[in-house]
Amino acid sequence: MKKAIYVLPLSEQQRAELDQLYRKTEVPRVRTRAQMVLLSAEKRLKAEEIADVVRESSVTVLRWLHRYISEGIEGLKDAPRVGRSLVVTEAFRKRLLEVVRRRPRSLDLEYSMWTLQRLADFLAVETGIRVSDEPIR
Repeated sequence: MKKAIYVLPLSEQQRAELDQLYRKTEVPRVRTRAQMVLLSAEKRLKAEEIADVVRESSVTVLRWLHRYISEGIEGLKDAPRVGRSLVVTEAFRKRLLEVVRRRPRSLDLEYSMWTLQRLADFLAVETGIRVSDEPIR
């Protein structure tokens, strides 16, 4: 039988950091991870018991407890991912909102209603940024 893994008792600073992360984060995954650590440290629950509370597998709970033990609170946050960076800039978003609030004819276009594709085409010409209709949605 494997030995249960618990997070060591938390200092006041660690408890405050975890509590703030739990209450203030807008990322549900990170909130759940903070909850796992708090349940382990404060309630001394086993991974299986925590898994029942947070509705994750015990393997997932163990992974995050290990990561917190080795990396601290930063280990609970999502790691950077590889892949293409965002193309849509803040200026693009601002212009999109300006354009979508106007009728196409007021911009000397031949149609009277916007579609996602028309918006994408118009903004590509205007900004030089070509996106699919999904970021416009």
